[in-house]
Amino acid sequence: MPIRWGIIGCGDVTEVKSGPAFAKASGSALVAVMRRTAHLAEDYARRHGVPRWYADAEALVRDPEVDAVYVATPPDAHAVHAQLAARHGKPVYVEKPMALCHRECLAMIEACRKAGVPLFTAYYRRALPRFLTVKALVDDGAIGTVRAVVVTLTRRHALDAEALPWRVDPAIAGGGLFVDLASHTIDLLDHLLGPIAIVAGGASNQGGFYRAEDIVSASFGFASGVRGTGLWTFTADADADRVEIIGSAGRLAFSTFDDAPVVVTRGTGVESFEVPHPPHVQQPLVQTIVDQLQGQGSCPSTGETGARATRVMDALLQSYYEGGAAELV
Repeated sequence: MPIRWGIIGCGDVTEVKSGPAFAKASGSALVAVMRRTAHLAEDYARRHGVPRWYADAEALVRDPEVDAVYVATPPDAHAVHAQLAARHGKPVYVEKPMALCHRECLAMIEACRKAGVPLFTAYYRRALPRFLTVKALVDDGAIGTVRAVVVTLTRRHALDAEALPWRVDPAIAGGGLFVDLASHTIDLLDHLLGPIAIVAGGASNQGGFYRAEDIVSASFGFASGVRGTGLWTFTADADADRVEIIGSAGRLAFSTFDDAPVVVTRGTGVESFEVPHPPHVQQPLVQTIVDQLQGQGSCPSTGETGARATRVMDALLQSYYEGGAAELV
């Protein structure tokens, strides 16, 4: 019997990245979608061959033929919809970032715990072949013992001032482009190197194009003893995307978003690994969720791991939005 999915919020992210994955994963089916604008929900269902559509989230989670719910709304609605699904006994898969803040993440985790249903977060890089290659190289000692990691992400400002996206509205997104993009890297580092235990740093707005932060700098320490630094700026002269893991016997470099190959540099030379993404980038992670729900495996991206990424981002943004120093709470 396949796991039958319903989607709350069938917007852009569900067109290619995630939506088709629920139909194409083994043991999975997409049976219902919901969007507040009824004709858009109907249009999505028609184009993707989904049997039913709704304009009300509660109607979708009450559908007896929906076994599990994917929440793909903007972050300000994640906590409400995840808890709604949990109250109806439905496992929940929620988009990233997991919620507006760590406090909401904890409420979602507790709601699912009380309901006895699992909670998953859409940090899909944990299951993509490219980053599985990175993890295997790190775990197998390809660069020796990991000592440090350096993250750099720069982007030009290219947003239309007359039509700013919700991703730079802190009330909807929980921050700016840092939250939208850096969350992937922070979660990926958690997956590769273990939880981050210490964070120092801060954020500011240098460009004045919108209210949200547009630059964040960080120094962090992992529970394992690995140290790291990060710089994310969104009003730079050029785009750049690089993560470099420094070990006792070499270095490993990759990008979080670009298609650059994974590169390992050691005394013996340089190795390059080109690992393409699948057509629907969330499908490998969706498959792990379906497998877990069917008792055949486990998903590496849970509510607990997703909450850790939000906790780190909260600490780095605290001084910008609330005043005070960065602190893990």
